[in-house]
Amino acid sequence: MPTRPAPTRSPVIGVVAQNTTLYGPASMVQAIGDASLDVDLPVTIGHVSGFDAVAASRRLVRRITGQGIAGLIVIAPVDAAAGMLEAVPADLPVVTVDGPPGCPTPNVSVDQHAGGVLATRHLLANGHRTVWHVAGPEQWHGSRAREAGWRAALAEAGVPAPPTVRADWSAASGYRCGRLLASNPACTAVFAANDDIALGVMRAMTESGRRIPEDVSVVGFDDVPEAGYTYPGLTTVRQEFAEVGRQALRLLLDQLDTGLHTTESVRLDPVLMPRGTVARG
Repeated sequence: MPTRPAPTRSPVIGVVAQNTTLYGPASMVQAIGDASLDVDLPVTIGHVSGFDAVAASRRLVRRITGQGIAGLIVIAPVDAAAGMLEAVPADLPVVTVDGPPGCPTPNVSVDQHAGGVLATRHLLANGHRTVWHVAGPEQWHGSRAREAGWRAALAEAGVPAPPTVRADWSAASGYRCGRLLASNPACTAVFAANDDIALGVMRAMTESGRRIPEDVSVVGFDDVPEAGYTYPGLTTVRQEFAEVGRQALRLLLDQLDTGLHTTESVRLDPVLMPRGTVARG
């Protein structure tokens, strides 16, 4: 059987993303696509339901890189993504977004730890004695960093951390966690690891007769488009996804323009969006 010749590099770049049904990954894909339009650069996108299916994710990488793309951006927010990155050809320019800690590739991320600190400090500054945290899945880098930021802000204030309650990014899981927290009268402030979880917590609290923000203050994370239209409006930590996309594309284009593999990484600051779900102390 004749050997297929290696494809010639084209001006197309590839993007590999996990679980694009979630707001964060979907927003990052959109941001990269928008940034590529600004420079008239075609993009091919591959989706994988979860990097924990390492064999399938490696096949996806090999399929996309086999198309002769010029470079690759990988949105890699979970631990198992490290195994998938091993399938990227060594000579292919690559940039990760939310890559694994210690990832050797150029990486663009939002400072999730700082976001956890922002949310927790905001709740403490408004008179709450402590802050409860509904964390996201443990295998996500961002989830662990947000939780670490929450713990750091509590330690800074000399406040012991309450037991962590863990969800799975969905509003349904936030609702289940909210039902547990609603039964505890000492719980007057909740930092949720994303906005969907926060919405579930709010529903559970309201059904249990706990008023928001009079009885319980809630802060989310991401700033989904609906966050400003809940009642009351959801206080949350905003990630600048458009800037993430621009920076990821810039790092990749720098490699393509110079022919050099850079080690530069970019960490962006999150922004607190104060709205109505936090009572003023």
